[in-house]
Amino acid sequence: MKTLASLLCSFSWQELRHHPWRNAAAMVSVMLGVALAFSVHLINASALDEFAQAVRSVGGQPDLELRAGAGLTGGVDEVLLARMIHHSDVAVASPVLELSTYALLPQPNATAAPADQPQRVLLRIMGVDPLQVAQLSPDLLPLPDTSANRLDIFAPATVFLNAAARSRLTGNTLQLQRGMQVAAVQVAGSVRASGAPLAVMDIAAVQDFFDLDNRITRVDLRLRAGVDRAAFVRSLQANADWPAQARLVEPGDALTRMSTLSRAYRVNLTVLALVALFTGGFLVFSVLALSVSRRAPQLALLGVLGLTSTQRLQLVLLEALVLGLVGSVLGIALGGGLAALALRLLGGDLGGGFFSGAAPALQWSWPAALAFAALGVLAALVGAWWPARWAQGLPPAQTLKGLGTAQVNHNHGVLALALLLAGGMMALLPPVAGIPLAAYVSVGLILVGGIAGLPWLVGVVLDRIAPLVAHRALPLLAVERARRVRGSAAVAVSGVVAALSLAVALTVMVASFRHSVTQWLDSVLPADLYVRTATHTSALDAAYFDPAFVQAAQRLPGVQRLSPQRNQQFLPDPNLPAVVLIARPLTGPVSSSLPLTVGPLPIPPGQIGIYVSEAMVDLHGARPGTTLPSLSDHFRALALVESTQPTTFFIAGVWRDYSRQFGTIAMDLADFQRLSGDNRVNDLAIWLEPGVDVNALEQALRDLANRQAGTPGGNAARLMEFGSARQIRATSLRIFDRSFAVTYWLQAVAIGIGLFGVAASFSAQVLARRKEFGLLVHLGLTRRQVLRVVAAEGLAWTSLGALAGVGLGLAVAVVLVHVVNPQSFHWTMELTVPVLRLLALAAAVVAAGTLSAWLAGRAAAGRDAVLAVKEDW
Repeated sequence: MKTLASLLCSFSWQELRHHPWRNAAAMVSVMLGVALAFSVHLINASALDEFAQAVRSVGGQPDLELRAGAGLTGGVDEVLLARMIHHSDVAVASPVLELSTYALLPQPNATAAPADQPQRVLLRIMGVDPLQVAQLSPDLLPLPDTSANRLDIFAPATVFLNAAARSRLTGNTLQLQRGMQVAAVQVAGSVRASGAPLAVMDIAAVQDFFDLDNRITRVDLRLRAGVDRAAFVRSLQANADWPAQARLVEPGDALTRMSTLSRAYRVNLTVLALVALFTGGFLVFSVLALSVSRRAPQLALLGVLGLTSTQRLQLVLLEALVLGLVGSVLGIALGGGLAALALRLLGGDLGGGFFSGAAPALQWSWPAALAFAALGVLAALVGAWWPARWAQGLPPAQTLKGLGTAQVNHNHGVLALALLLAGGMMALLPPVAGIPLAAYVSVGLILVGGIAGLPWLVGVVLDRIAPLVAHRALPLLAVERARRVRGSAAVAVSGVVAALSLAVALTVMVASFRHSVTQWLDSVLPADLYVRTATHTSALDAAYFDPAFVQAAQRLPGVQRLSPQRNQQFLPDPNLPAVVLIARPLTGPVSSSLPLTVGPLPIPPGQIGIYVSEAMVDLHGARPGTTLPSLSDHFRALALVESTQPTTFFIAGVWRDYSRQFGTIAMDLADFQRLSGDNRVNDLAIWLEPGVDVNALEQALRDLANRQAGTPGGNAARLMEFGSARQIRATSLRIFDRSFAVTYWLQAVAIGIGLFGVAASFSAQVLARRKEFGLLVHLGLTRRQVLRVVAAEGLAWTSLGALAGVGLGLAVAVVLVHVVNPQSFHWTMELTVPVLRLLALAAAVVAAGTLSAWLAGRAAAGRDAVLAVKEDW
């Protein structure tokens, strides 16, 4: 080991000194790969930790939570609350009522406010029992201000705000949305709960303020000391009179759901961030392979002097270890800095929208830092394995005589084919815990297999080209040399093939998704104008249009047709995130209003037809042609009168929904209102008469809202948001582009690393061929002709690399589009190939590689030819 350390400090150090840029390229590639992946991990971990702290702050520390199983719109029966209060094993039973609404921002001149300025703040309302909440959720305990009365904690229309709400909402009075009405509440103090804007009220005051009768969202339970939690749950559920829909769950399901919601996005983003590290591994391979090839006589001399073949392998791996360690350490430092900067400037959201609005503190993790640093070192060692094996296999005597070199010409055609077939088989496997792990392995196998087959591709293509240039000396010289050293060509372009293939795959995936989203938007936005009052799913039951407003809006001049829509959440599976139920008129052909992928199927008599999104099929097994019992349970809980005949919902079709990842159900509005007795509406789609001014109609709707709400100052008008189909489409695509902005940066980094590697590889190879250039000059070639030969070789190699990169990229894109996306996000899309963009990528790679070879050739061919050849005398 002492010998290897000595050689590393002398022999390897000299190589680094003479070729700093080539080795720096490999080190930087590892550094960028580690930095991007680590920064993405830190940002997501910090955002999730911030959310977890807020959940713990609001949820407290109960032993169990009693919830209604009918869904998020259902409530816990007061009889169950009384039963828990008097149960001998329950020490504390604290009822909680949760909902969200909007608070109007202070705005003295509302009518003059710019349209793009936020008018409202989403405010979470928590109704609690002030006498019980301190024992389970002390952060929700109302703390009256010094000027307030202590009994204000029980007062109606009185709220206590957390720090986030106080920072957004100033003054002692708030204007809260209630349907299309605006009602005032007094701010009497604060609560210590962290997280998003929150207001705490007495639970009876919330029920009265929002007209929710005796509704309770959940009951937090603290069991007496010594009571076994699992035995307690079993004993209750074994009782004959225990409601089947009542659920006793452990706290923290909100955190679990958010983790589930964002898991696929976080994992996919981390995998994309590792693209640069994957490319860096190939660049390490390229740099060390060329270094071993160039230093073959020196390594052979070391072998003659006593260095064993195993020690030569260890020396090359030790060089890679140093490159990987330095790159990983720098990458961890850079990644931490990038994460801190991103959290300060962008908050905790990287485009997925799961943690939007959060500005968490950086949560540093040494285990994560060590893990990502280890990945960087591993990538460098894996990239160095084959060059190290070549160094190990050098025949010392033959190499010193110029009869043996590093074995870079092995044809791994069979291995390449096996890897490609294995990659195709892995793509057929199902996801693991909702993560397409097999698909990621498939992508890696396809890339490695394709790159392993590069020598074969070089031989096949150049064998066809050689006869075409047989009578032209300079092209023949370039083609023949490329044919004879096809292994060296594969080494030189392997990094750029990996980078280009991944860039092509990401480009095709994003283009396919964008094209599919554009077509989907054209299908789901048929009306001229859209009006909504609830922009967040948690506020659907507090922000709505009542029937009187809908009927009056339909009678306004210029309105040709109006289609109302009611949105509602429910929870068919407690272990999965909530799905959204959409009720809207479906009287005409369903295919004209929903982008169906399956159906419509004929609906059996006596059943109600529903149409589920693709996510419902994947996550809840809602197959077309079957029924959905969980929806029947949902409406049974909502029904005003107990029905003797349960309603059966028949799945008549599957449709594509890109706006909701975890499931959507569409049904006819008339059926929804008949079954639930709920006549509220959240969205309006309006078709206009020809020639009607959209701005005038928007103002008419604002005036109507103000008249019905009795707010001549315009407060009710601020509860609505308007958008034309064109505006919503443009906004949606802008959000889409922002969400995928990270992938564009990753593509640029990967391509940059690959091109830098090509430049370093060509430079090393050309400089190592000084003797060859000198001989060509002696044979009569001019310096310009030598440069043309070098440039032609670079053109041939990079053209083949671009061809291979585009082909592999398209293969990987098929896996990403048809396997990774459906398994991760539960929606399908059509494959779209942006030909011009891919041609531009390939042309940039070819141009950069050719230019790099030409510039390197100028440096090498500029040396004295006689002195170069004299070295062999």
